[in-house]
Amino acid sequence: MSSQIPLDPGGRADEAAPDDPTREVAPDLAYRRLGIVNVAFYGPRRAGDRGWVLIDAGIMGTTGLITSAAAERFGEGSRPAAIIMTHGHFDHVGALEELASRWEVPVYAHELEHPYLNGTASYPPPDPSVGGGLMARLSSLYPRGPVNVAPWLRALPPDDSVPAMPGWRWLHTPGHTPGHVSLWHEGSRTIIAGDAFITTGQESAYAVAVQRAEMHGPPQYYTPDWEKAAVSVRQLAALEPERVITGHGPAMQGAEMRDALYALAQDFERIAVPEQGKYIDDPARVEDGSAYRRS
Repeated sequence: MSSQIPLDPGGRADEAAPDDPTREVAPDLAYRRLGIVNVAFYGPRRAGDRGWVLIDAGIMGTTGLITSAAAERFGEGSRPAAIIMTHGHFDHVGALEELASRWEVPVYAHELEHPYLNGTASYPPPDPSVGGGLMARLSSLYPRGPVNVAPWLRALPPDDSVPAMPGWRWLHTPGHTPGHVSLWHEGSRTIIAGDAFITTGQESAYAVAVQRAEMHGPPQYYTPDWEKAAVSVRQLAALEPERVITGHGPAMQGAEMRDALYALAQDFERIAVPEQGKYIDDPARVEDGSAYRRS
């Protein structure tokens, strides 16, 4: 089994100024790597207060990095119009409670993700037996929730629109979590994929450090429903995106990226799914209650 498809580093979709680690993908879209994960910023430079959107909220301890990146891009003291959550895993919600409170900003997520964001449920345990790398082996130590942003938490609109992001729509892409969503802009054919698929090997500490460009399925140690994960990747590949920003790894663009995503979708069970693991034959699903486990 191969768990990845190599990508040419020349297919990166981003640019960074020497003194600015925030990488721009389009005039109104950028992202910042914060340790092991990316956060994304939507809105034009100098958008000002309530003129932009934050997508996901990094790992614990990154509040200052996120606010300073926002100030540099949008203006000192500028707050977002919304925070959009692709999902609620620890590496995407680390600064969420502090940011939501400081900015007094609505936090939007799929309704199936709300139990992990309103303090009522924790995710199923990760599976450290899959993936074969240090990040996977340490996964049993990772926080699995919940965080509590109930005062600011809102459901994503039922018409699939994305608040404060005109022209974008959200797509339910479960598997990695029950309420995982990806964001799609048809005009520019851009996907913000969260962890539905990623562009670096997240199981290996070395791969995380060097960020080698590779097309992967979702992080194996934290994916409890592989059947739904496969459907989600095939849904996204069918869109034929021009560029992608994922939760882990560099933003990528172009024909080679599309070919790699299509290959992942076509052969997902061989490339992405572990040969064995606790969730292979016994997925944790909302339908049977196993995806909702209280802390």
